[in-house]
Amino acid sequence: MLLTRATEYALLSLDVIRKSDIPIGAEQLANELYIPKSFLAKILQSLAKNGILESRKGAHGGFILARAVSEISINEIIIASEGKSPTVFDCTSYIHTCPNGSIGKCAISPFLMNFQNKIDNFLDGLTLGDIL
Repeated sequence: MLLTRATEYALLSLDVIRKSDIPIGAEQLANELYIPKSFLAKILQSLAKNGILESRKGAHGGFILARAVSEISINEIIIASEGKSPTVFDCTSYIHTCPNGSIGKCAISPFLMNFQNKIDNFLDGLTLGDIL
């Protein structure tokens, strides 16, 4: 799967939020990053729902990081913003089924699963602090 603008916008937003001493609202982020507010609001809510951001209500409300940047993996950001784990090949997202019905017979299946595991481990080990 290719990463979409949702992940890009999530990462850009997290960068701005981490630099702020006060909570930042979706509208302010949307204006600062030139991102459609409704799309960004959905991404921010997903990040909050997944424990990456904390949402504060009120006149001085907005979003803050729920944890230190060193504790937030890139993989969890991708999963929260995309709604699913990133996969290198379509068939690597199917553990118990195969799209062409040849599970266990596919000559490249072991390679694909090994490759996917390496990508997953890399993204799990890479933190927001590593890239910002």
